[in-house]
Amino acid sequence: MSTASLHIVCPHCHGINRLPADRLGEDAQCGRCHAPLFSGQPVDLDTGHFERHVTRNDIPVLVDFWAPWCGPCRMMAPILVEAARALEPRVRIAKVDTEANPALASHFGIRSIPTLALFAGGREIARQAGAMPLPQLVAWIRQHVPL
Repeated sequence: MSTASLHIVCPHCHGINRLPADRLGEDAQCGRCHAPLFSGQPVDLDTGHFERHVTRNDIPVLVDFWAPWCGPCRMMAPILVEAARALEPRVRIAKVDTEANPALASHFGIRSIPTLALFAGGREIARQAGAMPLPQLVAWIRQHVPL
């Protein structure tokens, strides 16, 4: 009996891994670098790795567009760590520094920060500007993807 498999992008080496869907909650490791596929930490993305994570992950990816000088962005940082711990492996949490990656910010029309964009199947399915507490963040994600 075969089980469906999911593609999961490694947060460390960015390799694409095939993981049986029924093993998603287990401590899966990358086939290339052997690091954990889920570490309970947001993944820092840049222009070179953004597309791979958004289009090749078969789980939704929540991207926080932020900047180091932004007070509300700094306030969101520990909330996103909590979100990663609570939502992985069902949702990947990622961060894009808009100062270091202005092309990504421009491509996605980021006008204010923090901006959270939720991607599923390679497409942006929801966007929210501004900081929010963890319960509100989780509720917002649940509105758009089943958890």
